[in-house]
Amino acid sequence: MGIGASLSLIAIGLILALAVDVSLGGIDITTIGWILTIVGVVGLVLFFTVWRPRRTMVTADPTAPPTVVEERRTYEDPRI
Repeated sequence: MGIGASLSLIAIGLILALAVDVSLGGIDITTIGWILTIVGVVGLVLFFTVWRPRRTMVTADPTAPPTVVEERRTYEDPRI
C-alpha cells in the first residue's frame, strides 16, 4: 500500500466516522470509519518505516574523503 492508498483510507474513514450519521441494520458506520482510519495510518507508518528505505538509491560512502584531481601541464621551450 502506498501513500495514496493510505491517505485515501484515512480520508474515507474520517468521513465515515465523523461526518456520516446513517443507521443501517446491524452495521455501525462509525466503527467502520475508525477501522479504515486506523488501517490507513498503519499503512502510512509502514510505508515510511519499511517500504520507503528500500526504494532509496545507494550512493557512495558519505564518510569517505572527497576525491582530489590535480592536473599538471608541462611545456617544452623550443628555443632550448
